[in-house]
Amino acid sequence: MTDDSSPWLIVGLGNPGGEYAGNRHNVGFMVADLLAERMRAKFKAHKARAQVVEGRLGAPGPSSRRVVVAKPMSFMNLSGGPTAALRDFYKVPVERIVAVHDELDIDYGTLRLKLGGGDNGHNGLKSITKALGPDYCRVRFGIGRPPGRMQVADFVLKDFSSTERKDLDYQVDRAADAVESLIVDGLERAQGVYNG
Repeated sequence: MTDDSSPWLIVGLGNPGGEYAGNRHNVGFMVADLLAERMRAKFKAHKARAQVVEGRLGAPGPSSRRVVVAKPMSFMNLSGGPTAALRDFYKVPVERIVAVHDELDIDYGTLRLKLGGGDNGHNGLKSITKALGPDYCRVRFGIGRPPGRMQVADFVLKDFSSTERKDLDYQVDRAADAVESLIVDGLERAQGVYNG
């Protein structure tokens, strides 16, 4: 049984540092930044090796939810440590943890929301699953597969293409909406809207 007083923990995955800011691998940070903007709050350093912002999401009133939005500052493949430390600090049950991340197996412009599952070779998820187990929520932001013979590692650490950038703001906005819907309306309803 989930204690209703505990907040949701939304973890946007990415790599810290300006040189990574526009990378496909950093789309989780982009969504986290937009959620912080919606809460009119600024990120602050947390001892859990993360930047965090606390506030509420959802329409004002009884349906809004208390949330902590976090960006681990540990680099992608070590995201589990800061995520587990934040879970312990804020006393968040695992089913109220949402990882927002890039997903190779989904076309650009497509979102998928789910609870649990494998890591699909994603090093950030691998690290979080090792720290928490697999039973957290994921908002998967499709980036598609690399073209030709490009290595996956090179592809995810490149910025979105000029074509993708034309509607990237819209796609990030939609992903932030999906996160809000997940925590306010529940996973099934959010899946019905966003897993189209």
